This record gives sequence, structure tokens and C-alpha cells, in this order.
Amino acid sequence: MERRVVVIGSGFGGLATAARLAAGGHQVTLVERLDKLGGRAYVFERDGFTFDGGPTIITAPWLFDDIWAKAGLKREDEVEFVKCDPFYRIFDHSGRRFDYNDDEMFTLAEIDRINPTDKRGYLNFLHATKAIFDKGFTELADHPFLSIWDMLKVAPDLLRLRADKSVYKYVSSYVEDDFLRQVFSFHPLLIGGNPFDASSIYAMIHYLERRWGVWYAMGGTGAIVSAFGRLFEHLGVQVELSATVHSIDVGEDPSGSPRATGVTLADGRSIPADVVVSNADVATTYTKLIDARYRKRNRDARWDKTRFSMSLVVIYFGTDRQYRDTGLAHHNIILGPRYRGLLSDIFRNDGKLPDDFSLYLHVPSMTDPSLAPAGHESFYVLSPVPNLKSGIDWEVHAKPYRDAIMKALEERYLPDLSTHLVTEHMIDPRYFESALQSRLGSAFSVEPVLTQSAWFRPHNRSEDIPNLYIVGAGTHPGAGLPGVLSSAKIADDLIGPATRLGQGSGNSLRPERT
Repeated sequence: MERRVVVIGSGFGGLATAARLAAGGHQVTLVERLDKLGGRAYVFERDGFTFDGGPTIITAPWLFDDIWAKAGLKREDEVEFVKCDPFYRIFDHSGRRFDYNDDEMFTLAEIDRINPTDKRGYLNFLHATKAIFDKGFTELADHPFLSIWDMLKVAPDLLRLRADKSVYKYVSSYVEDDFLRQVFSFHPLLIGGNPFDASSIYAMIHYLERRWGVWYAMGGTGAIVSAFGRLFEHLGVQVELSATVHSIDVGEDPSGSPRATGVTLADGRSIPADVVVSNADVATTYTKLIDARYRKRNRDARWDKTRFSMSLVVIYFGTDRQYRDTGLAHHNIILGPRYRGLLSDIFRNDGKLPDDFSLYLHVPSMTDPSLAPAGHESFYVLSPVPNLKSGIDWEVHAKPYRDAIMKALEERYLPDLSTHLVTEHMIDPRYFESALQSRLGSAFSVEPVLTQSAWFRPHNRSEDIPNLYIVGAGTHPGAGLPGVLSSAKIADDLIGPATRLGQGSGNSLRPERT
């Protein structure tokens, strides 16, 4: 039966859900409060430069292929993915660097340069993370946890895999060198987690990267968003831009159970729906868009007790010279002199902005010159910072913090940066709170700790309103492109198809495990 579906928000979770449901025969309207599609993947254009506002790292690219296949199309006809090699170049505070990719012998040679005795430990770590990956991603990433029984069924496996350990502690049980421990444990930061708190289940990210690679979309991640826009035209998805949702409308069915009946926009218009899917921030969805009388399980008190991820400062900048001879790669991780101490400062929200930082430096024009004018370079530097629970006054701290980051880059990686800087745009936790409506300005929504994972994480189908579904970073399985795309598949499976279409198989393209 065809249903009218309203999808709130056009982050990748919303984009993927809208496409999947439309391909399944539903009548879909996508509502986005910004002036163009993308959500956290918003594209900034400045002075001839193109900057991806959000995600830049593509893993498990077949998850995108699966969406286009459901519509009877091929993703590669719309956007090109190219593999990054190395996946990352990681620098410690002394300037030592470590590259890794999916070539086991290459990675072992890199380990040999740092600490030869850790080669055997790394192989053991890789073997152990494959078991975590097989359970945590292959079996559970697109499986909804809607009841406590769903959790109890997998609890023995989680205990066997030592999900109670942190990622850092888990890595340290295999690897001795401090720098290598950081190299193989930083991945939770990519999804808003602290390696010293995030469950060892998230160590599977390293294996996932080795399994399917780290990729870049030519034209930037925004090129994928544009491809979704064309896919929507093909599928008949109605898109409403610059349309803020004021409320999710809720009524009661004949038995007295609450049912979402559509959404009301800030301009007073109402869009009726049989199903509502929210890709907006999960805490904002419940506390700002739904009347409290319909939220028995998702009262405000729940969100007051929830731990939210750190936030970010991101500086997008362009230069009138290229930096191809300075030892940088496409993706660079620059670790500061402190690891545990810095992360503790960032996640404990004690009101203090650390004086030091670790950085992710993205140089996409090394792979894709189209993102910058000829002879120029395009950059994006990201620094994790406390979310707004900390009380840090960004009106006061934004400019000094920006200056410290740019000075560090100029001194160590980008000579004469201040002389060659020609464009710049910066966002901080205030942007995540205001533009993206993210609670406390968190960059990745609900923090990925064990007590906020799987069944303990906000559910993909609302416990309060049975025809309200949640997708995106704040629900199961979590943040990062594989996580939000998997949440869209979960919602699609739970809602079900309207009709069986002849042009697309609707079958998953998940590759066979090896």
C-alpha cells in the first residue's frame, strides 16, 4: 500500500531514506530547513573554492550503490568514487608520520619503522577486529534493536568480544608503542566518541576501512548530495527547501494510541503524512517538535541525562599556491603532545577550552583540482572541542583558537600560509546548535559509549509514536556514513515497500564476507 511519507532533514540519513522509500513506491516529501540539500554535508562556496561542510571520508561505498540499485540505476553513472592511498597520513607531535592503507605488507612495513616488535601484535589485533566486524557490522548494523530481547540475544557475543573494554584499552592489549596505540585507536573520534570511553566494538572501524577502503567522491561529498537531488527528480520525491518544521503533528487512532499525522512548517503550512521519518537531531526531534503529552518514553528528562558527543571547530580555507611538496596527503591526522589528557579535557565539559589540540587536515584538491582555482589549494582543518554544555564563550574564544590552529599549521606544515591565504570560513559549536539544530552543539549527536549503543541508543522506530522513525547519527547504529546509511536501510525495512517494482531488485548489494 502506498503511503505518504514526510522525511525531515536532508543529511545522508534523510537523503538515503527518502530515496529508498520512493524507490519502494511511497509518495515522499523531504523537508529541509537550509537553502539546499545536505544537512551536515552542506557545501560552502567561496571565491572559486568549493568546501565540503561535513563528511569527507567514504567507507563501505557499496551502501551508496545499494540505494541507486533499488531505483534500477547505477551510482557510478552519477558520481565517481576514487580510492585514497594512503587512507590517512598520521603525524605525532614530534613530526613522525605513519601511513596506512589496505595493503597488509605495506602497513607492517610502516609498523616496522616505528616499533618492529608490534608487527605480530597488529596481526593479532586485525584478526580480533575481524570477529568484531563480522558481528558488529555485518550482522547488526542494519538490524533494529526495538526490544530488550533484541539486546539480550546478542549480549553473550558482545561479552565474548570484550565490548566492555574501551577502544584504547583493546588496542593496547595488542600494541605496545604509544604512537601506534594512537594510530589504531583514534577512529571513534570520526563518529563522536572518545577512544578511552567508546566500546571496543568501535575498533571494527579499522577493519571496515581495510575491508572496503577509504574513498573520495570526485567533486567532493557535495557531488553525492547533488546526485541524490537528481535521483529525487527521477523518483518523484518532492523537496521543500528553506522549510523549517515547527512541529510533528500527532493524533490518536481509534484505540487511543498516538499516531503522527504529518508536520506543520514554521510558515503555517501543514503536510499530511501516514509516516514521518526524522533525520533531524534526535533530541531536538523529541523535545522541540513533539508535544510532551505524547512522549512517555522520551520525556525531556531522558535527554537531560544523555551524553552527547563533542563538538568541532572547522576552518575551511584556500591558498593561492599549492602545497604538494610539504609531506601532506589527502587525509592527515595531526596528533598533539597529549592524547588521553586532551581527550579528557574535550569530553568532560568542565568549562575550559584546552590550549593544545589534535587536528584532521583535509587537502581534497590534491586528488580533485576542480575544488580550487588553477594553481590554488583547498583545505579543511578540523579540531574536536567540548560541546556547549561546557559553557565556553565562543564569542570570546573563537578568534584566538582559530589563530592558534593556523599558526601551528604555518609553522609545521604550510609555510607562509598567512601570506598565501585568499579565502576562509569557520564554524564552531554555535553553528551546530543554530544552523543544524543539534543539542548542545554536538557534532555527532548521542555519544557512542556502550550504555548508549544498540538497544540503549535511541530506537529507529519511536517507542512513543509507532509511525515515527528516526534515522541519522543519533539512532542505531550511529554516526559516520556507514552508520547513517544503515539507519536508512533499517527504516526502509521497517516501513516496507508499497509495491514490488520491476526495475530494481531491492536486494542488498552487501559484498560477500571473506
